[in-house]
Amino acid sequence: MFIVELSGGRVHKISFDGTLTRLGGTGKKGGSGDGGPAGDALFNGMHSLAVGANDEIYVADTWNNRVRVIDPKTGKIAAFAGTGTKGDSEKESAALTADFGGIYCIAFDPKKENLFLTDLDNRRIRKVNMKTGSATIVAGNGKKGVPQDGADAVSQPLVDPRAAAVDRKGNVYILERGGHALRVVDVQGKIRTVVGTGKAGLSGDDGPALKATLKGPKHLCIDLEDNVIIADTANHVIRKYTPGDGRIVRIAGTGKLGMSGNGGDALAVSFNEPHGVFVHPNGTLYIVDSNNHRVFRLE
Repeated sequence: MFIVELSGGRVHKISFDGTLTRLGGTGKKGGSGDGGPAGDALFNGMHSLAVGANDEIYVADTWNNRVRVIDPKTGKIAAFAGTGTKGDSEKESAALTADFGGIYCIAFDPKKENLFLTDLDNRRIRKVNMKTGSATIVAGNGKKGVPQDGADAVSQPLVDPRAAAVDRKGNVYILERGGHALRVVDVQGKIRTVVGTGKAGLSGDDGPALKATLKGPKHLCIDLEDNVIIADTANHVIRKYTPGDGRIVRIAGTGKLGMSGNGGDALAVSFNEPHGVFVHPNGTLYIVDSNNHRVFRLE
């Protein structure tokens, strides 16, 4: 397992025997170190990571407006996407020379051919082709607003995209924090809302997803059956959207802020703003209980 610490400024590895090892970061805030040992590098507000096809560790160095990569063989770190200067490259360009805003989530498609970047500041979802290194826009025209169902995703506004993930069919799911909604871009590039009314709340469990309410959701992942797991952060719960029937169900959390329930029923656990979810290839779900500074495993 690999973990990034937002405030701690470090990247960690947890081995099979439970040993914790620091791979990157000194704990100090900054943006230096490219070309040298990752352990000596400085980061600024890391929010996400993704493991590549050859076990490279890609890190969303959020407040440095870029993505960096750690080579597990050499232990060195390098720039991957973004110049570090905040900006908005609106046309296709090389990822290394493109300007981004805060990149809050990175995620590979299932074949790890493209890395998807959630550029919250510019309200865009971009993808970087791993062979060519080119960055293109997948969704968002840079303006703030609710996208029109059925329209071309690149022509539509987004409220504030916080995370994106791709299923095995090529659908790109976009989670909107302040939009309190989940949207999807299909393989034809059309966007539509699939979860949420747009109003903040905690309602609709085990019902139609379009009638449910979310509150400040901040992360998502795709499970082994192409369902979408949502960290409904401000509601302190984890929920699952099933595209097959268009419904949503709570799978962990009481909905009340707290720190209890370890070792018991997942629905009886009290979280404090969970910011991360990840499904292991064996089906195990990991939950980052951010403000309680802990990680749960749900089998």
